[in-house]
Amino acid sequence: MNVEHVPGKKAGNIMLYALSTCIWCKKTKQLLSDLGVEYGYVFVDLLKADEKEQVMRVVEKWNPDCSFPTLVINDNKCIVGFKESEIKGALKL
Repeated sequence: MNVEHVPGKKAGNIMLYALSTCIWCKKTKQLLSDLGVEYGYVFVDLLKADEKEQVMRVVEKWNPDCSFPTLVINDNKCIVGFKESEIKGALKL
């Protein structure tokens, strides 16, 4: 799986599971970029079938509804959807 890396200041291990066509995913990605934090992301809908299945198992572990965006912070917190204040709070910004 090809995880895209966005450089920035270290605010923990931040991974965004998103869809390339989802406006809320784009807003979450933009918020992370605007905050200047380092994060990784993957557009799940652009993955090959076998990779998509593997990633969806990870997403399901954090978010049983498998909805997007799914943001995982430090492998211990998950935020589903575009929740600006919750994201900022989780990143302690």
